[in-house]
Amino acid sequence: MSRAVVFAYHNVGVRCLSVLLAQGVDVACVVTHLDSPNETIWFESVAALARLHGIPVITPDDPNDPAVVADLARLKPDFIFSFYYRLMLKAALLNLPSRGAFNMHGSLLPQYRGRTPVNWAIIHGETRSGASLHEMVEKPDAGGILAQQAVPILPNDTALEVFNKVTLAAEMTLDQVLPKLLAGSIQAPPQDLSRGSYFGGRKPEDGRIDWTQTAATIHNLIRAVAPPYPGAFSDTSKGRLRVLRSLAPDSKLAARLTPHGQPTLFVHGGQLIAECGDGQFLRLLTVELDVLPSVPASLPPPPLSLSGAVSSDLLEAIFGTSTFRL
Repeated sequence: MSRAVVFAYHNVGVRCLSVLLAQGVDVACVVTHLDSPNETIWFESVAALARLHGIPVITPDDPNDPAVVADLARLKPDFIFSFYYRLMLKAALLNLPSRGAFNMHGSLLPQYRGRTPVNWAIIHGETRSGASLHEMVEKPDAGGILAQQAVPILPNDTALEVFNKVTLAAEMTLDQVLPKLLAGSIQAPPQDLSRGSYFGGRKPEDGRIDWTQTAATIHNLIRAVAPPYPGAFSDTSKGRLRVLRSLAPDSKLAARLTPHGQPTLFVHGGQLIAECGDGQFLRLLTVELDVLPSVPASLPPPPLSLSGAVSSDLLEAIFGTSTFRL
């Protein structure tokens, strides 16, 4: 029986740890994170799954601490696996296992190496994402690729919807390749990093909408940071407007509308519409407004949520006009 130390977090961590257990890998220890009180925890717990199966769990602040490395070395692992663990593993850890260290990454490598690959892929309007199991080297997401599984990104998919697809792709990838990996009968061809890309992490402020951009660009941002992520937003004279869901630009919708010649928020046929910098239109399905005290007290308390049928009268009550310049 092969022995592994697993570094894991999030839903991908839960599903891939489940695959290892289902295929009889002896998981000697799980290294994971304590949930942050400053983060919305909408995903499953790797620690809970490990404890359910009687697997020791540790949550070091620094997994590369020499004392942690020494403790893990005493377990004599054949493999190290990393499944959405958030900290980099340095050479001392990567050199511990006798048969290699492997990571599951949420993109089709070598594209979108680095942080938050699903969100970045949507922002750039990609039509595919996926999961890649690769050898771990000190350079992030740069080792040879054992297997990949692609998934589609549809025009109105949000980051959560794509992430759920990628989670399943990760489970399928590991399930299919693990028998060959345990048997030592698979090779990992090197990546050509010159054909790829690397992106860093994202902050809530990165969700700020620039309405002078194209409708397609704004739509991609909205769906890339839609809940449970912090959401896309813009600041108005009446408060912060959070745009949580939109529909991709539609030529049929555009044919029914009269352009205002500048970024504008208005209502047409009970639908909330935003004209963007390229003169194209987005239908905004769900928005929230953290209204300022100047907004009439007759309106519901903040955040004011607008979804479904919206009237011009409501828009005028909020903004003082039925066509609000963004």
